Amino acid sequence: MINDNLKALGELRLVLRNEKGEVKKDITVPNIITTAGKTHIASRMQNASATAMSHMELGTGTTSPAAGNTTLETIIGSSRTALASWTASTNTITAACTFAAGTGTGAVTEAGILNASSSGTLLARTTFSVINKAAADSLTVSWTITIS
Repeated sequence: MINDNLKALGELRLVLRNEKGEVKKDITVPNIITTAGKTHIASRMQNASATAMSHMELGTGTTSPAAGNTTLETIIGSSRTALASWTASTNTITAACTFAAGTGTGAVTEAGILNASSSGTLLARTTFSVINKAAADSLTVSWTITIS
């Protein structure tokens, strides 16, 4: 009997820096790949008609992520930011994004990765202990998705 349990897992590293570039906080947290995200991954194997993941977004929601999530719980207005890069290696892909000074300011407690500059499909979502992003701070997020 063949037993193959294909899984999509994720984790992200968040690094908060002050205006001088000094690290104020550096955390790594797991995330959930949403049902819509898994459907998106499967559809990309069939054809490239589904738009690739292209943005990250920050929020202040604290409800635990669930497979059925399609948006962040409480979005920080104007925080959706285009990905700076994608890097692929053996069964992993990492998206990088920087929320510059003045973007995503506030008590950040959730993040998501999506495939559009507005609306779109939510691939993954996570919540974490508060990161207080001041107006002059920058927040770099490296989001790794592993297929195992």
